[in-house]
Amino acid sequence: MQNEASVVASRDGRVGRIRLNRPQALNALDLEMIRACARALESWREDPHVHAVVIEGSGDRAFCSGGDIRAVRQFHLEGRSDRVEAFFSEEYALNYTIATYPKPYIALIDGICMGGGIGVSVHGAYRVATEHALFAMPETGIGFFPDIGATYVLPRLPGRVGTYLALTGTRMQGADGVHAGLATHFTPRADVAALSRELAEDGAAALARHAAPLPPFSLAPHRGVIDYCFDAENMAEVMRRLQQDGSDFAGQTAETLRRMSPSSLAWSLKLLRLGADRTLRQCLDAELRATRTITPYREFIEGVRAMVVDKDRQPKWQPARIEDVDPTEIDALLS
Repeated sequence: MQNEASVVASRDGRVGRIRLNRPQALNALDLEMIRACARALESWREDPHVHAVVIEGSGDRAFCSGGDIRAVRQFHLEGRSDRVEAFFSEEYALNYTIATYPKPYIALIDGICMGGGIGVSVHGAYRVATEHALFAMPETGIGFFPDIGATYVLPRLPGRVGTYLALTGTRMQGADGVHAGLATHFTPRADVAALSRELAEDGAAALARHAAPLPPFSLAPHRGVIDYCFDAENMAEVMRRLQQDGSDFAGQTAETLRRMSPSSLAWSLKLLRLGADRTLRQCLDAELRATRTITPYREFIEGVRAMVVDKDRQPKWQPARIEDVDPTEIDALLS
């Protein structure tokens, strides 16, 4: 198997291994990495010697911090929309390949796992999180929306936990990721190397031997607030319910939402609600359509500038208030 500089694909005993190898960029996915992952999976699909696929990240800081959104923004500024289309269409095709792959697909998640990192893990059969795993879908903070099939996955998490995570961008530690449904197993970092070796020998059967007991779900005390407030059909009503609740948790949640792009919150909530009644294929298709209007839109260009490029963390959202978002404009962007 040919090794790519940023993705190392190899055979190891019974498994095919994919190692995301861009640690200096927190293993963020660019188009060449997406293509390398797709090639590896295709080459192992019918290989009788490969019984399972294991994906992991290089370094101890990140499994995969997401897609390379800085590059997406730059492509738009340069008028290279074809590169943006290629990035998202091929990323979503990879997500679907993982979801429908005929062999066990096992993600070893240690460190940051956000956005596109969730895309190359959550659709697999097995997702092992360590205590250092950090899950998040932070897209509303950059004027985007939870993609990579998240509009299918998140509405299917317990209650309205998925909607809460999508809109607030809340970061969730490893064990909480298992409670929420983003991961399937909790294994301490100290055991991951041994687990990885045993996967090559025994395949997915090794997972149970290294699964640790779960500590309590940190969101459990707040589930009532989350399920009620994030069950609202629009953002104005979400905010009204949070204010009405009056608890510290509700107040902190409302404060977080006020920092996000109001437009992004609106179109993300709509896509999540629609996704609850769609198949994964339909969600990915709808997300791809949405990227064509949202990535060149002012909110995404400004959000990535403020949070990723200039890092002044002072995005100038238009409109600046959730209450001032025009629903017809949101509908037009998603039509």
